[in-house]
Amino acid sequence: MGEDRGGSRFLPDPLPPRRREVRHDMSAEKKIIGARLREVRESSPYWTRGEMARLLRDKATPQELPHIAHVKDLTDMIKQWEAGKWIPRPRYRALYCRLLGKPEAELFGVESDAAPSLGSDFDLLAQGDLPARIDAISGGRVGSGVVADLSARVHGLRLADDVLAGGDLLAPAFRELRTAVRVYEESTYTEDVGRELLTVIGEFAQIAGWIASDAGQHRRAADTYRLGIDAAREAGDGTLVSNLIGSLAYQTSNVRDAREALALACEALDAAGPDATPRARALAWDRVAWAAARAQDAQTTTRALGEARMALDEGGTVEGDPAYLYWVDAGELQIMEARAYTELRRPLRAVPLLVDVLGRYDTTHTRELALYLSWLAIALADANEPEQAAAAASRMLELSADVASERTAKRANVVLNRLRHFADVPAVRALLDNAQDA
Repeated sequence: MGEDRGGSRFLPDPLPPRRREVRHDMSAEKKIIGARLREVRESSPYWTRGEMARLLRDKATPQELPHIAHVKDLTDMIKQWEAGKWIPRPRYRALYCRLLGKPEAELFGVESDAAPSLGSDFDLLAQGDLPARIDAISGGRVGSGVVADLSARVHGLRLADDVLAGGDLLAPAFRELRTAVRVYEESTYTEDVGRELLTVIGEFAQIAGWIASDAGQHRRAADTYRLGIDAAREAGDGTLVSNLIGSLAYQTSNVRDAREALALACEALDAAGPDATPRARALAWDRVAWAAARAQDAQTTTRALGEARMALDEGGTVEGDPAYLYWVDAGELQIMEARAYTELRRPLRAVPLLVDVLGRYDTTHTRELALYLSWLAIALADANEPEQAAAAASRMLELSADVASERTAKRANVVLNRLRHFADVPAVRALLDNAQDA
């Protein structure tokens, strides 16, 4: 072990002041409500979940219907509600009340929006006793136990981001990043623990930056990514440096100059190095592909997609990968390939890939599912299939209606603007009219 050392200067200006958060433990309440919903469905005359989904949709007004999930997705949502994983959002609670003729308090036992959105959807970020431990430690010595706790919490944020949007996670994400920075700044530790703390700060910065970007706070996201890059470099973690620069490249490709993004993506690839794990190299190449596609560089896009596939095909043990690469798999690379071909206006290659992936995609990942449907809608429009494009767009709008994500909102506008070229097609006209009325 190395010598004791204190922290340095990793508290960035973009981080907000700490606020006391009000926490709601909703786990037991969700289970009770889920059991109640299942009981009313299975009581006489007894409805299957599919029948319940159709009946709920039937209770929606013409103005509400475009924002209600289709029967297949709604059936899966009912299953999740009854299992106690989530509480239905207000619009679905209203449909239950209309269908069953019961007041909301009787069915759900809560006021419409009494709890914050994070608590009502996912319980991964309960504070536990870590803040108290850190308060007690402040100014003292920390060891690997606190690092392990922080690492578990950063992964909890990643898992929450799978099912919640940036607007729902901003406060907890930056609270957690500030906590990690505080430990580094105010404590003493061995050299090895110091490196581990820097790595944790880098990981918190990556997910907090990602969440800020999804919420539309792009400058804050970029500043947070750069904080993470500095921390990861000081920790000597090239794979994490690559992930952070790649995340910045991904944002830049979407909101700024595609050529600048391509340069950043190549820098991320270099930072990963030839000794990075297969999934780390696959992700770096994937981001090169996306930046190149946004820059309309078809040759570089095709090469990068091929390199990403080859890297992932090398396999290797998942145990050797950092936890933040858990989502990188063949399915995600297939999605990126389809998105890249959509950007390059090659719908005949994009549509089959998207249809294949969306047919087996986890419907609980609402934001990602909506985003991928947006690319399918664009690809179908490029293929001169306006009716199918309108169907994909309709489903995308339904899924994204209650998602606090600036990315989905922007994609919805992109899709609607693209479909205006087919405004004389009845299915498209109806979609555009409904979107305007919503």
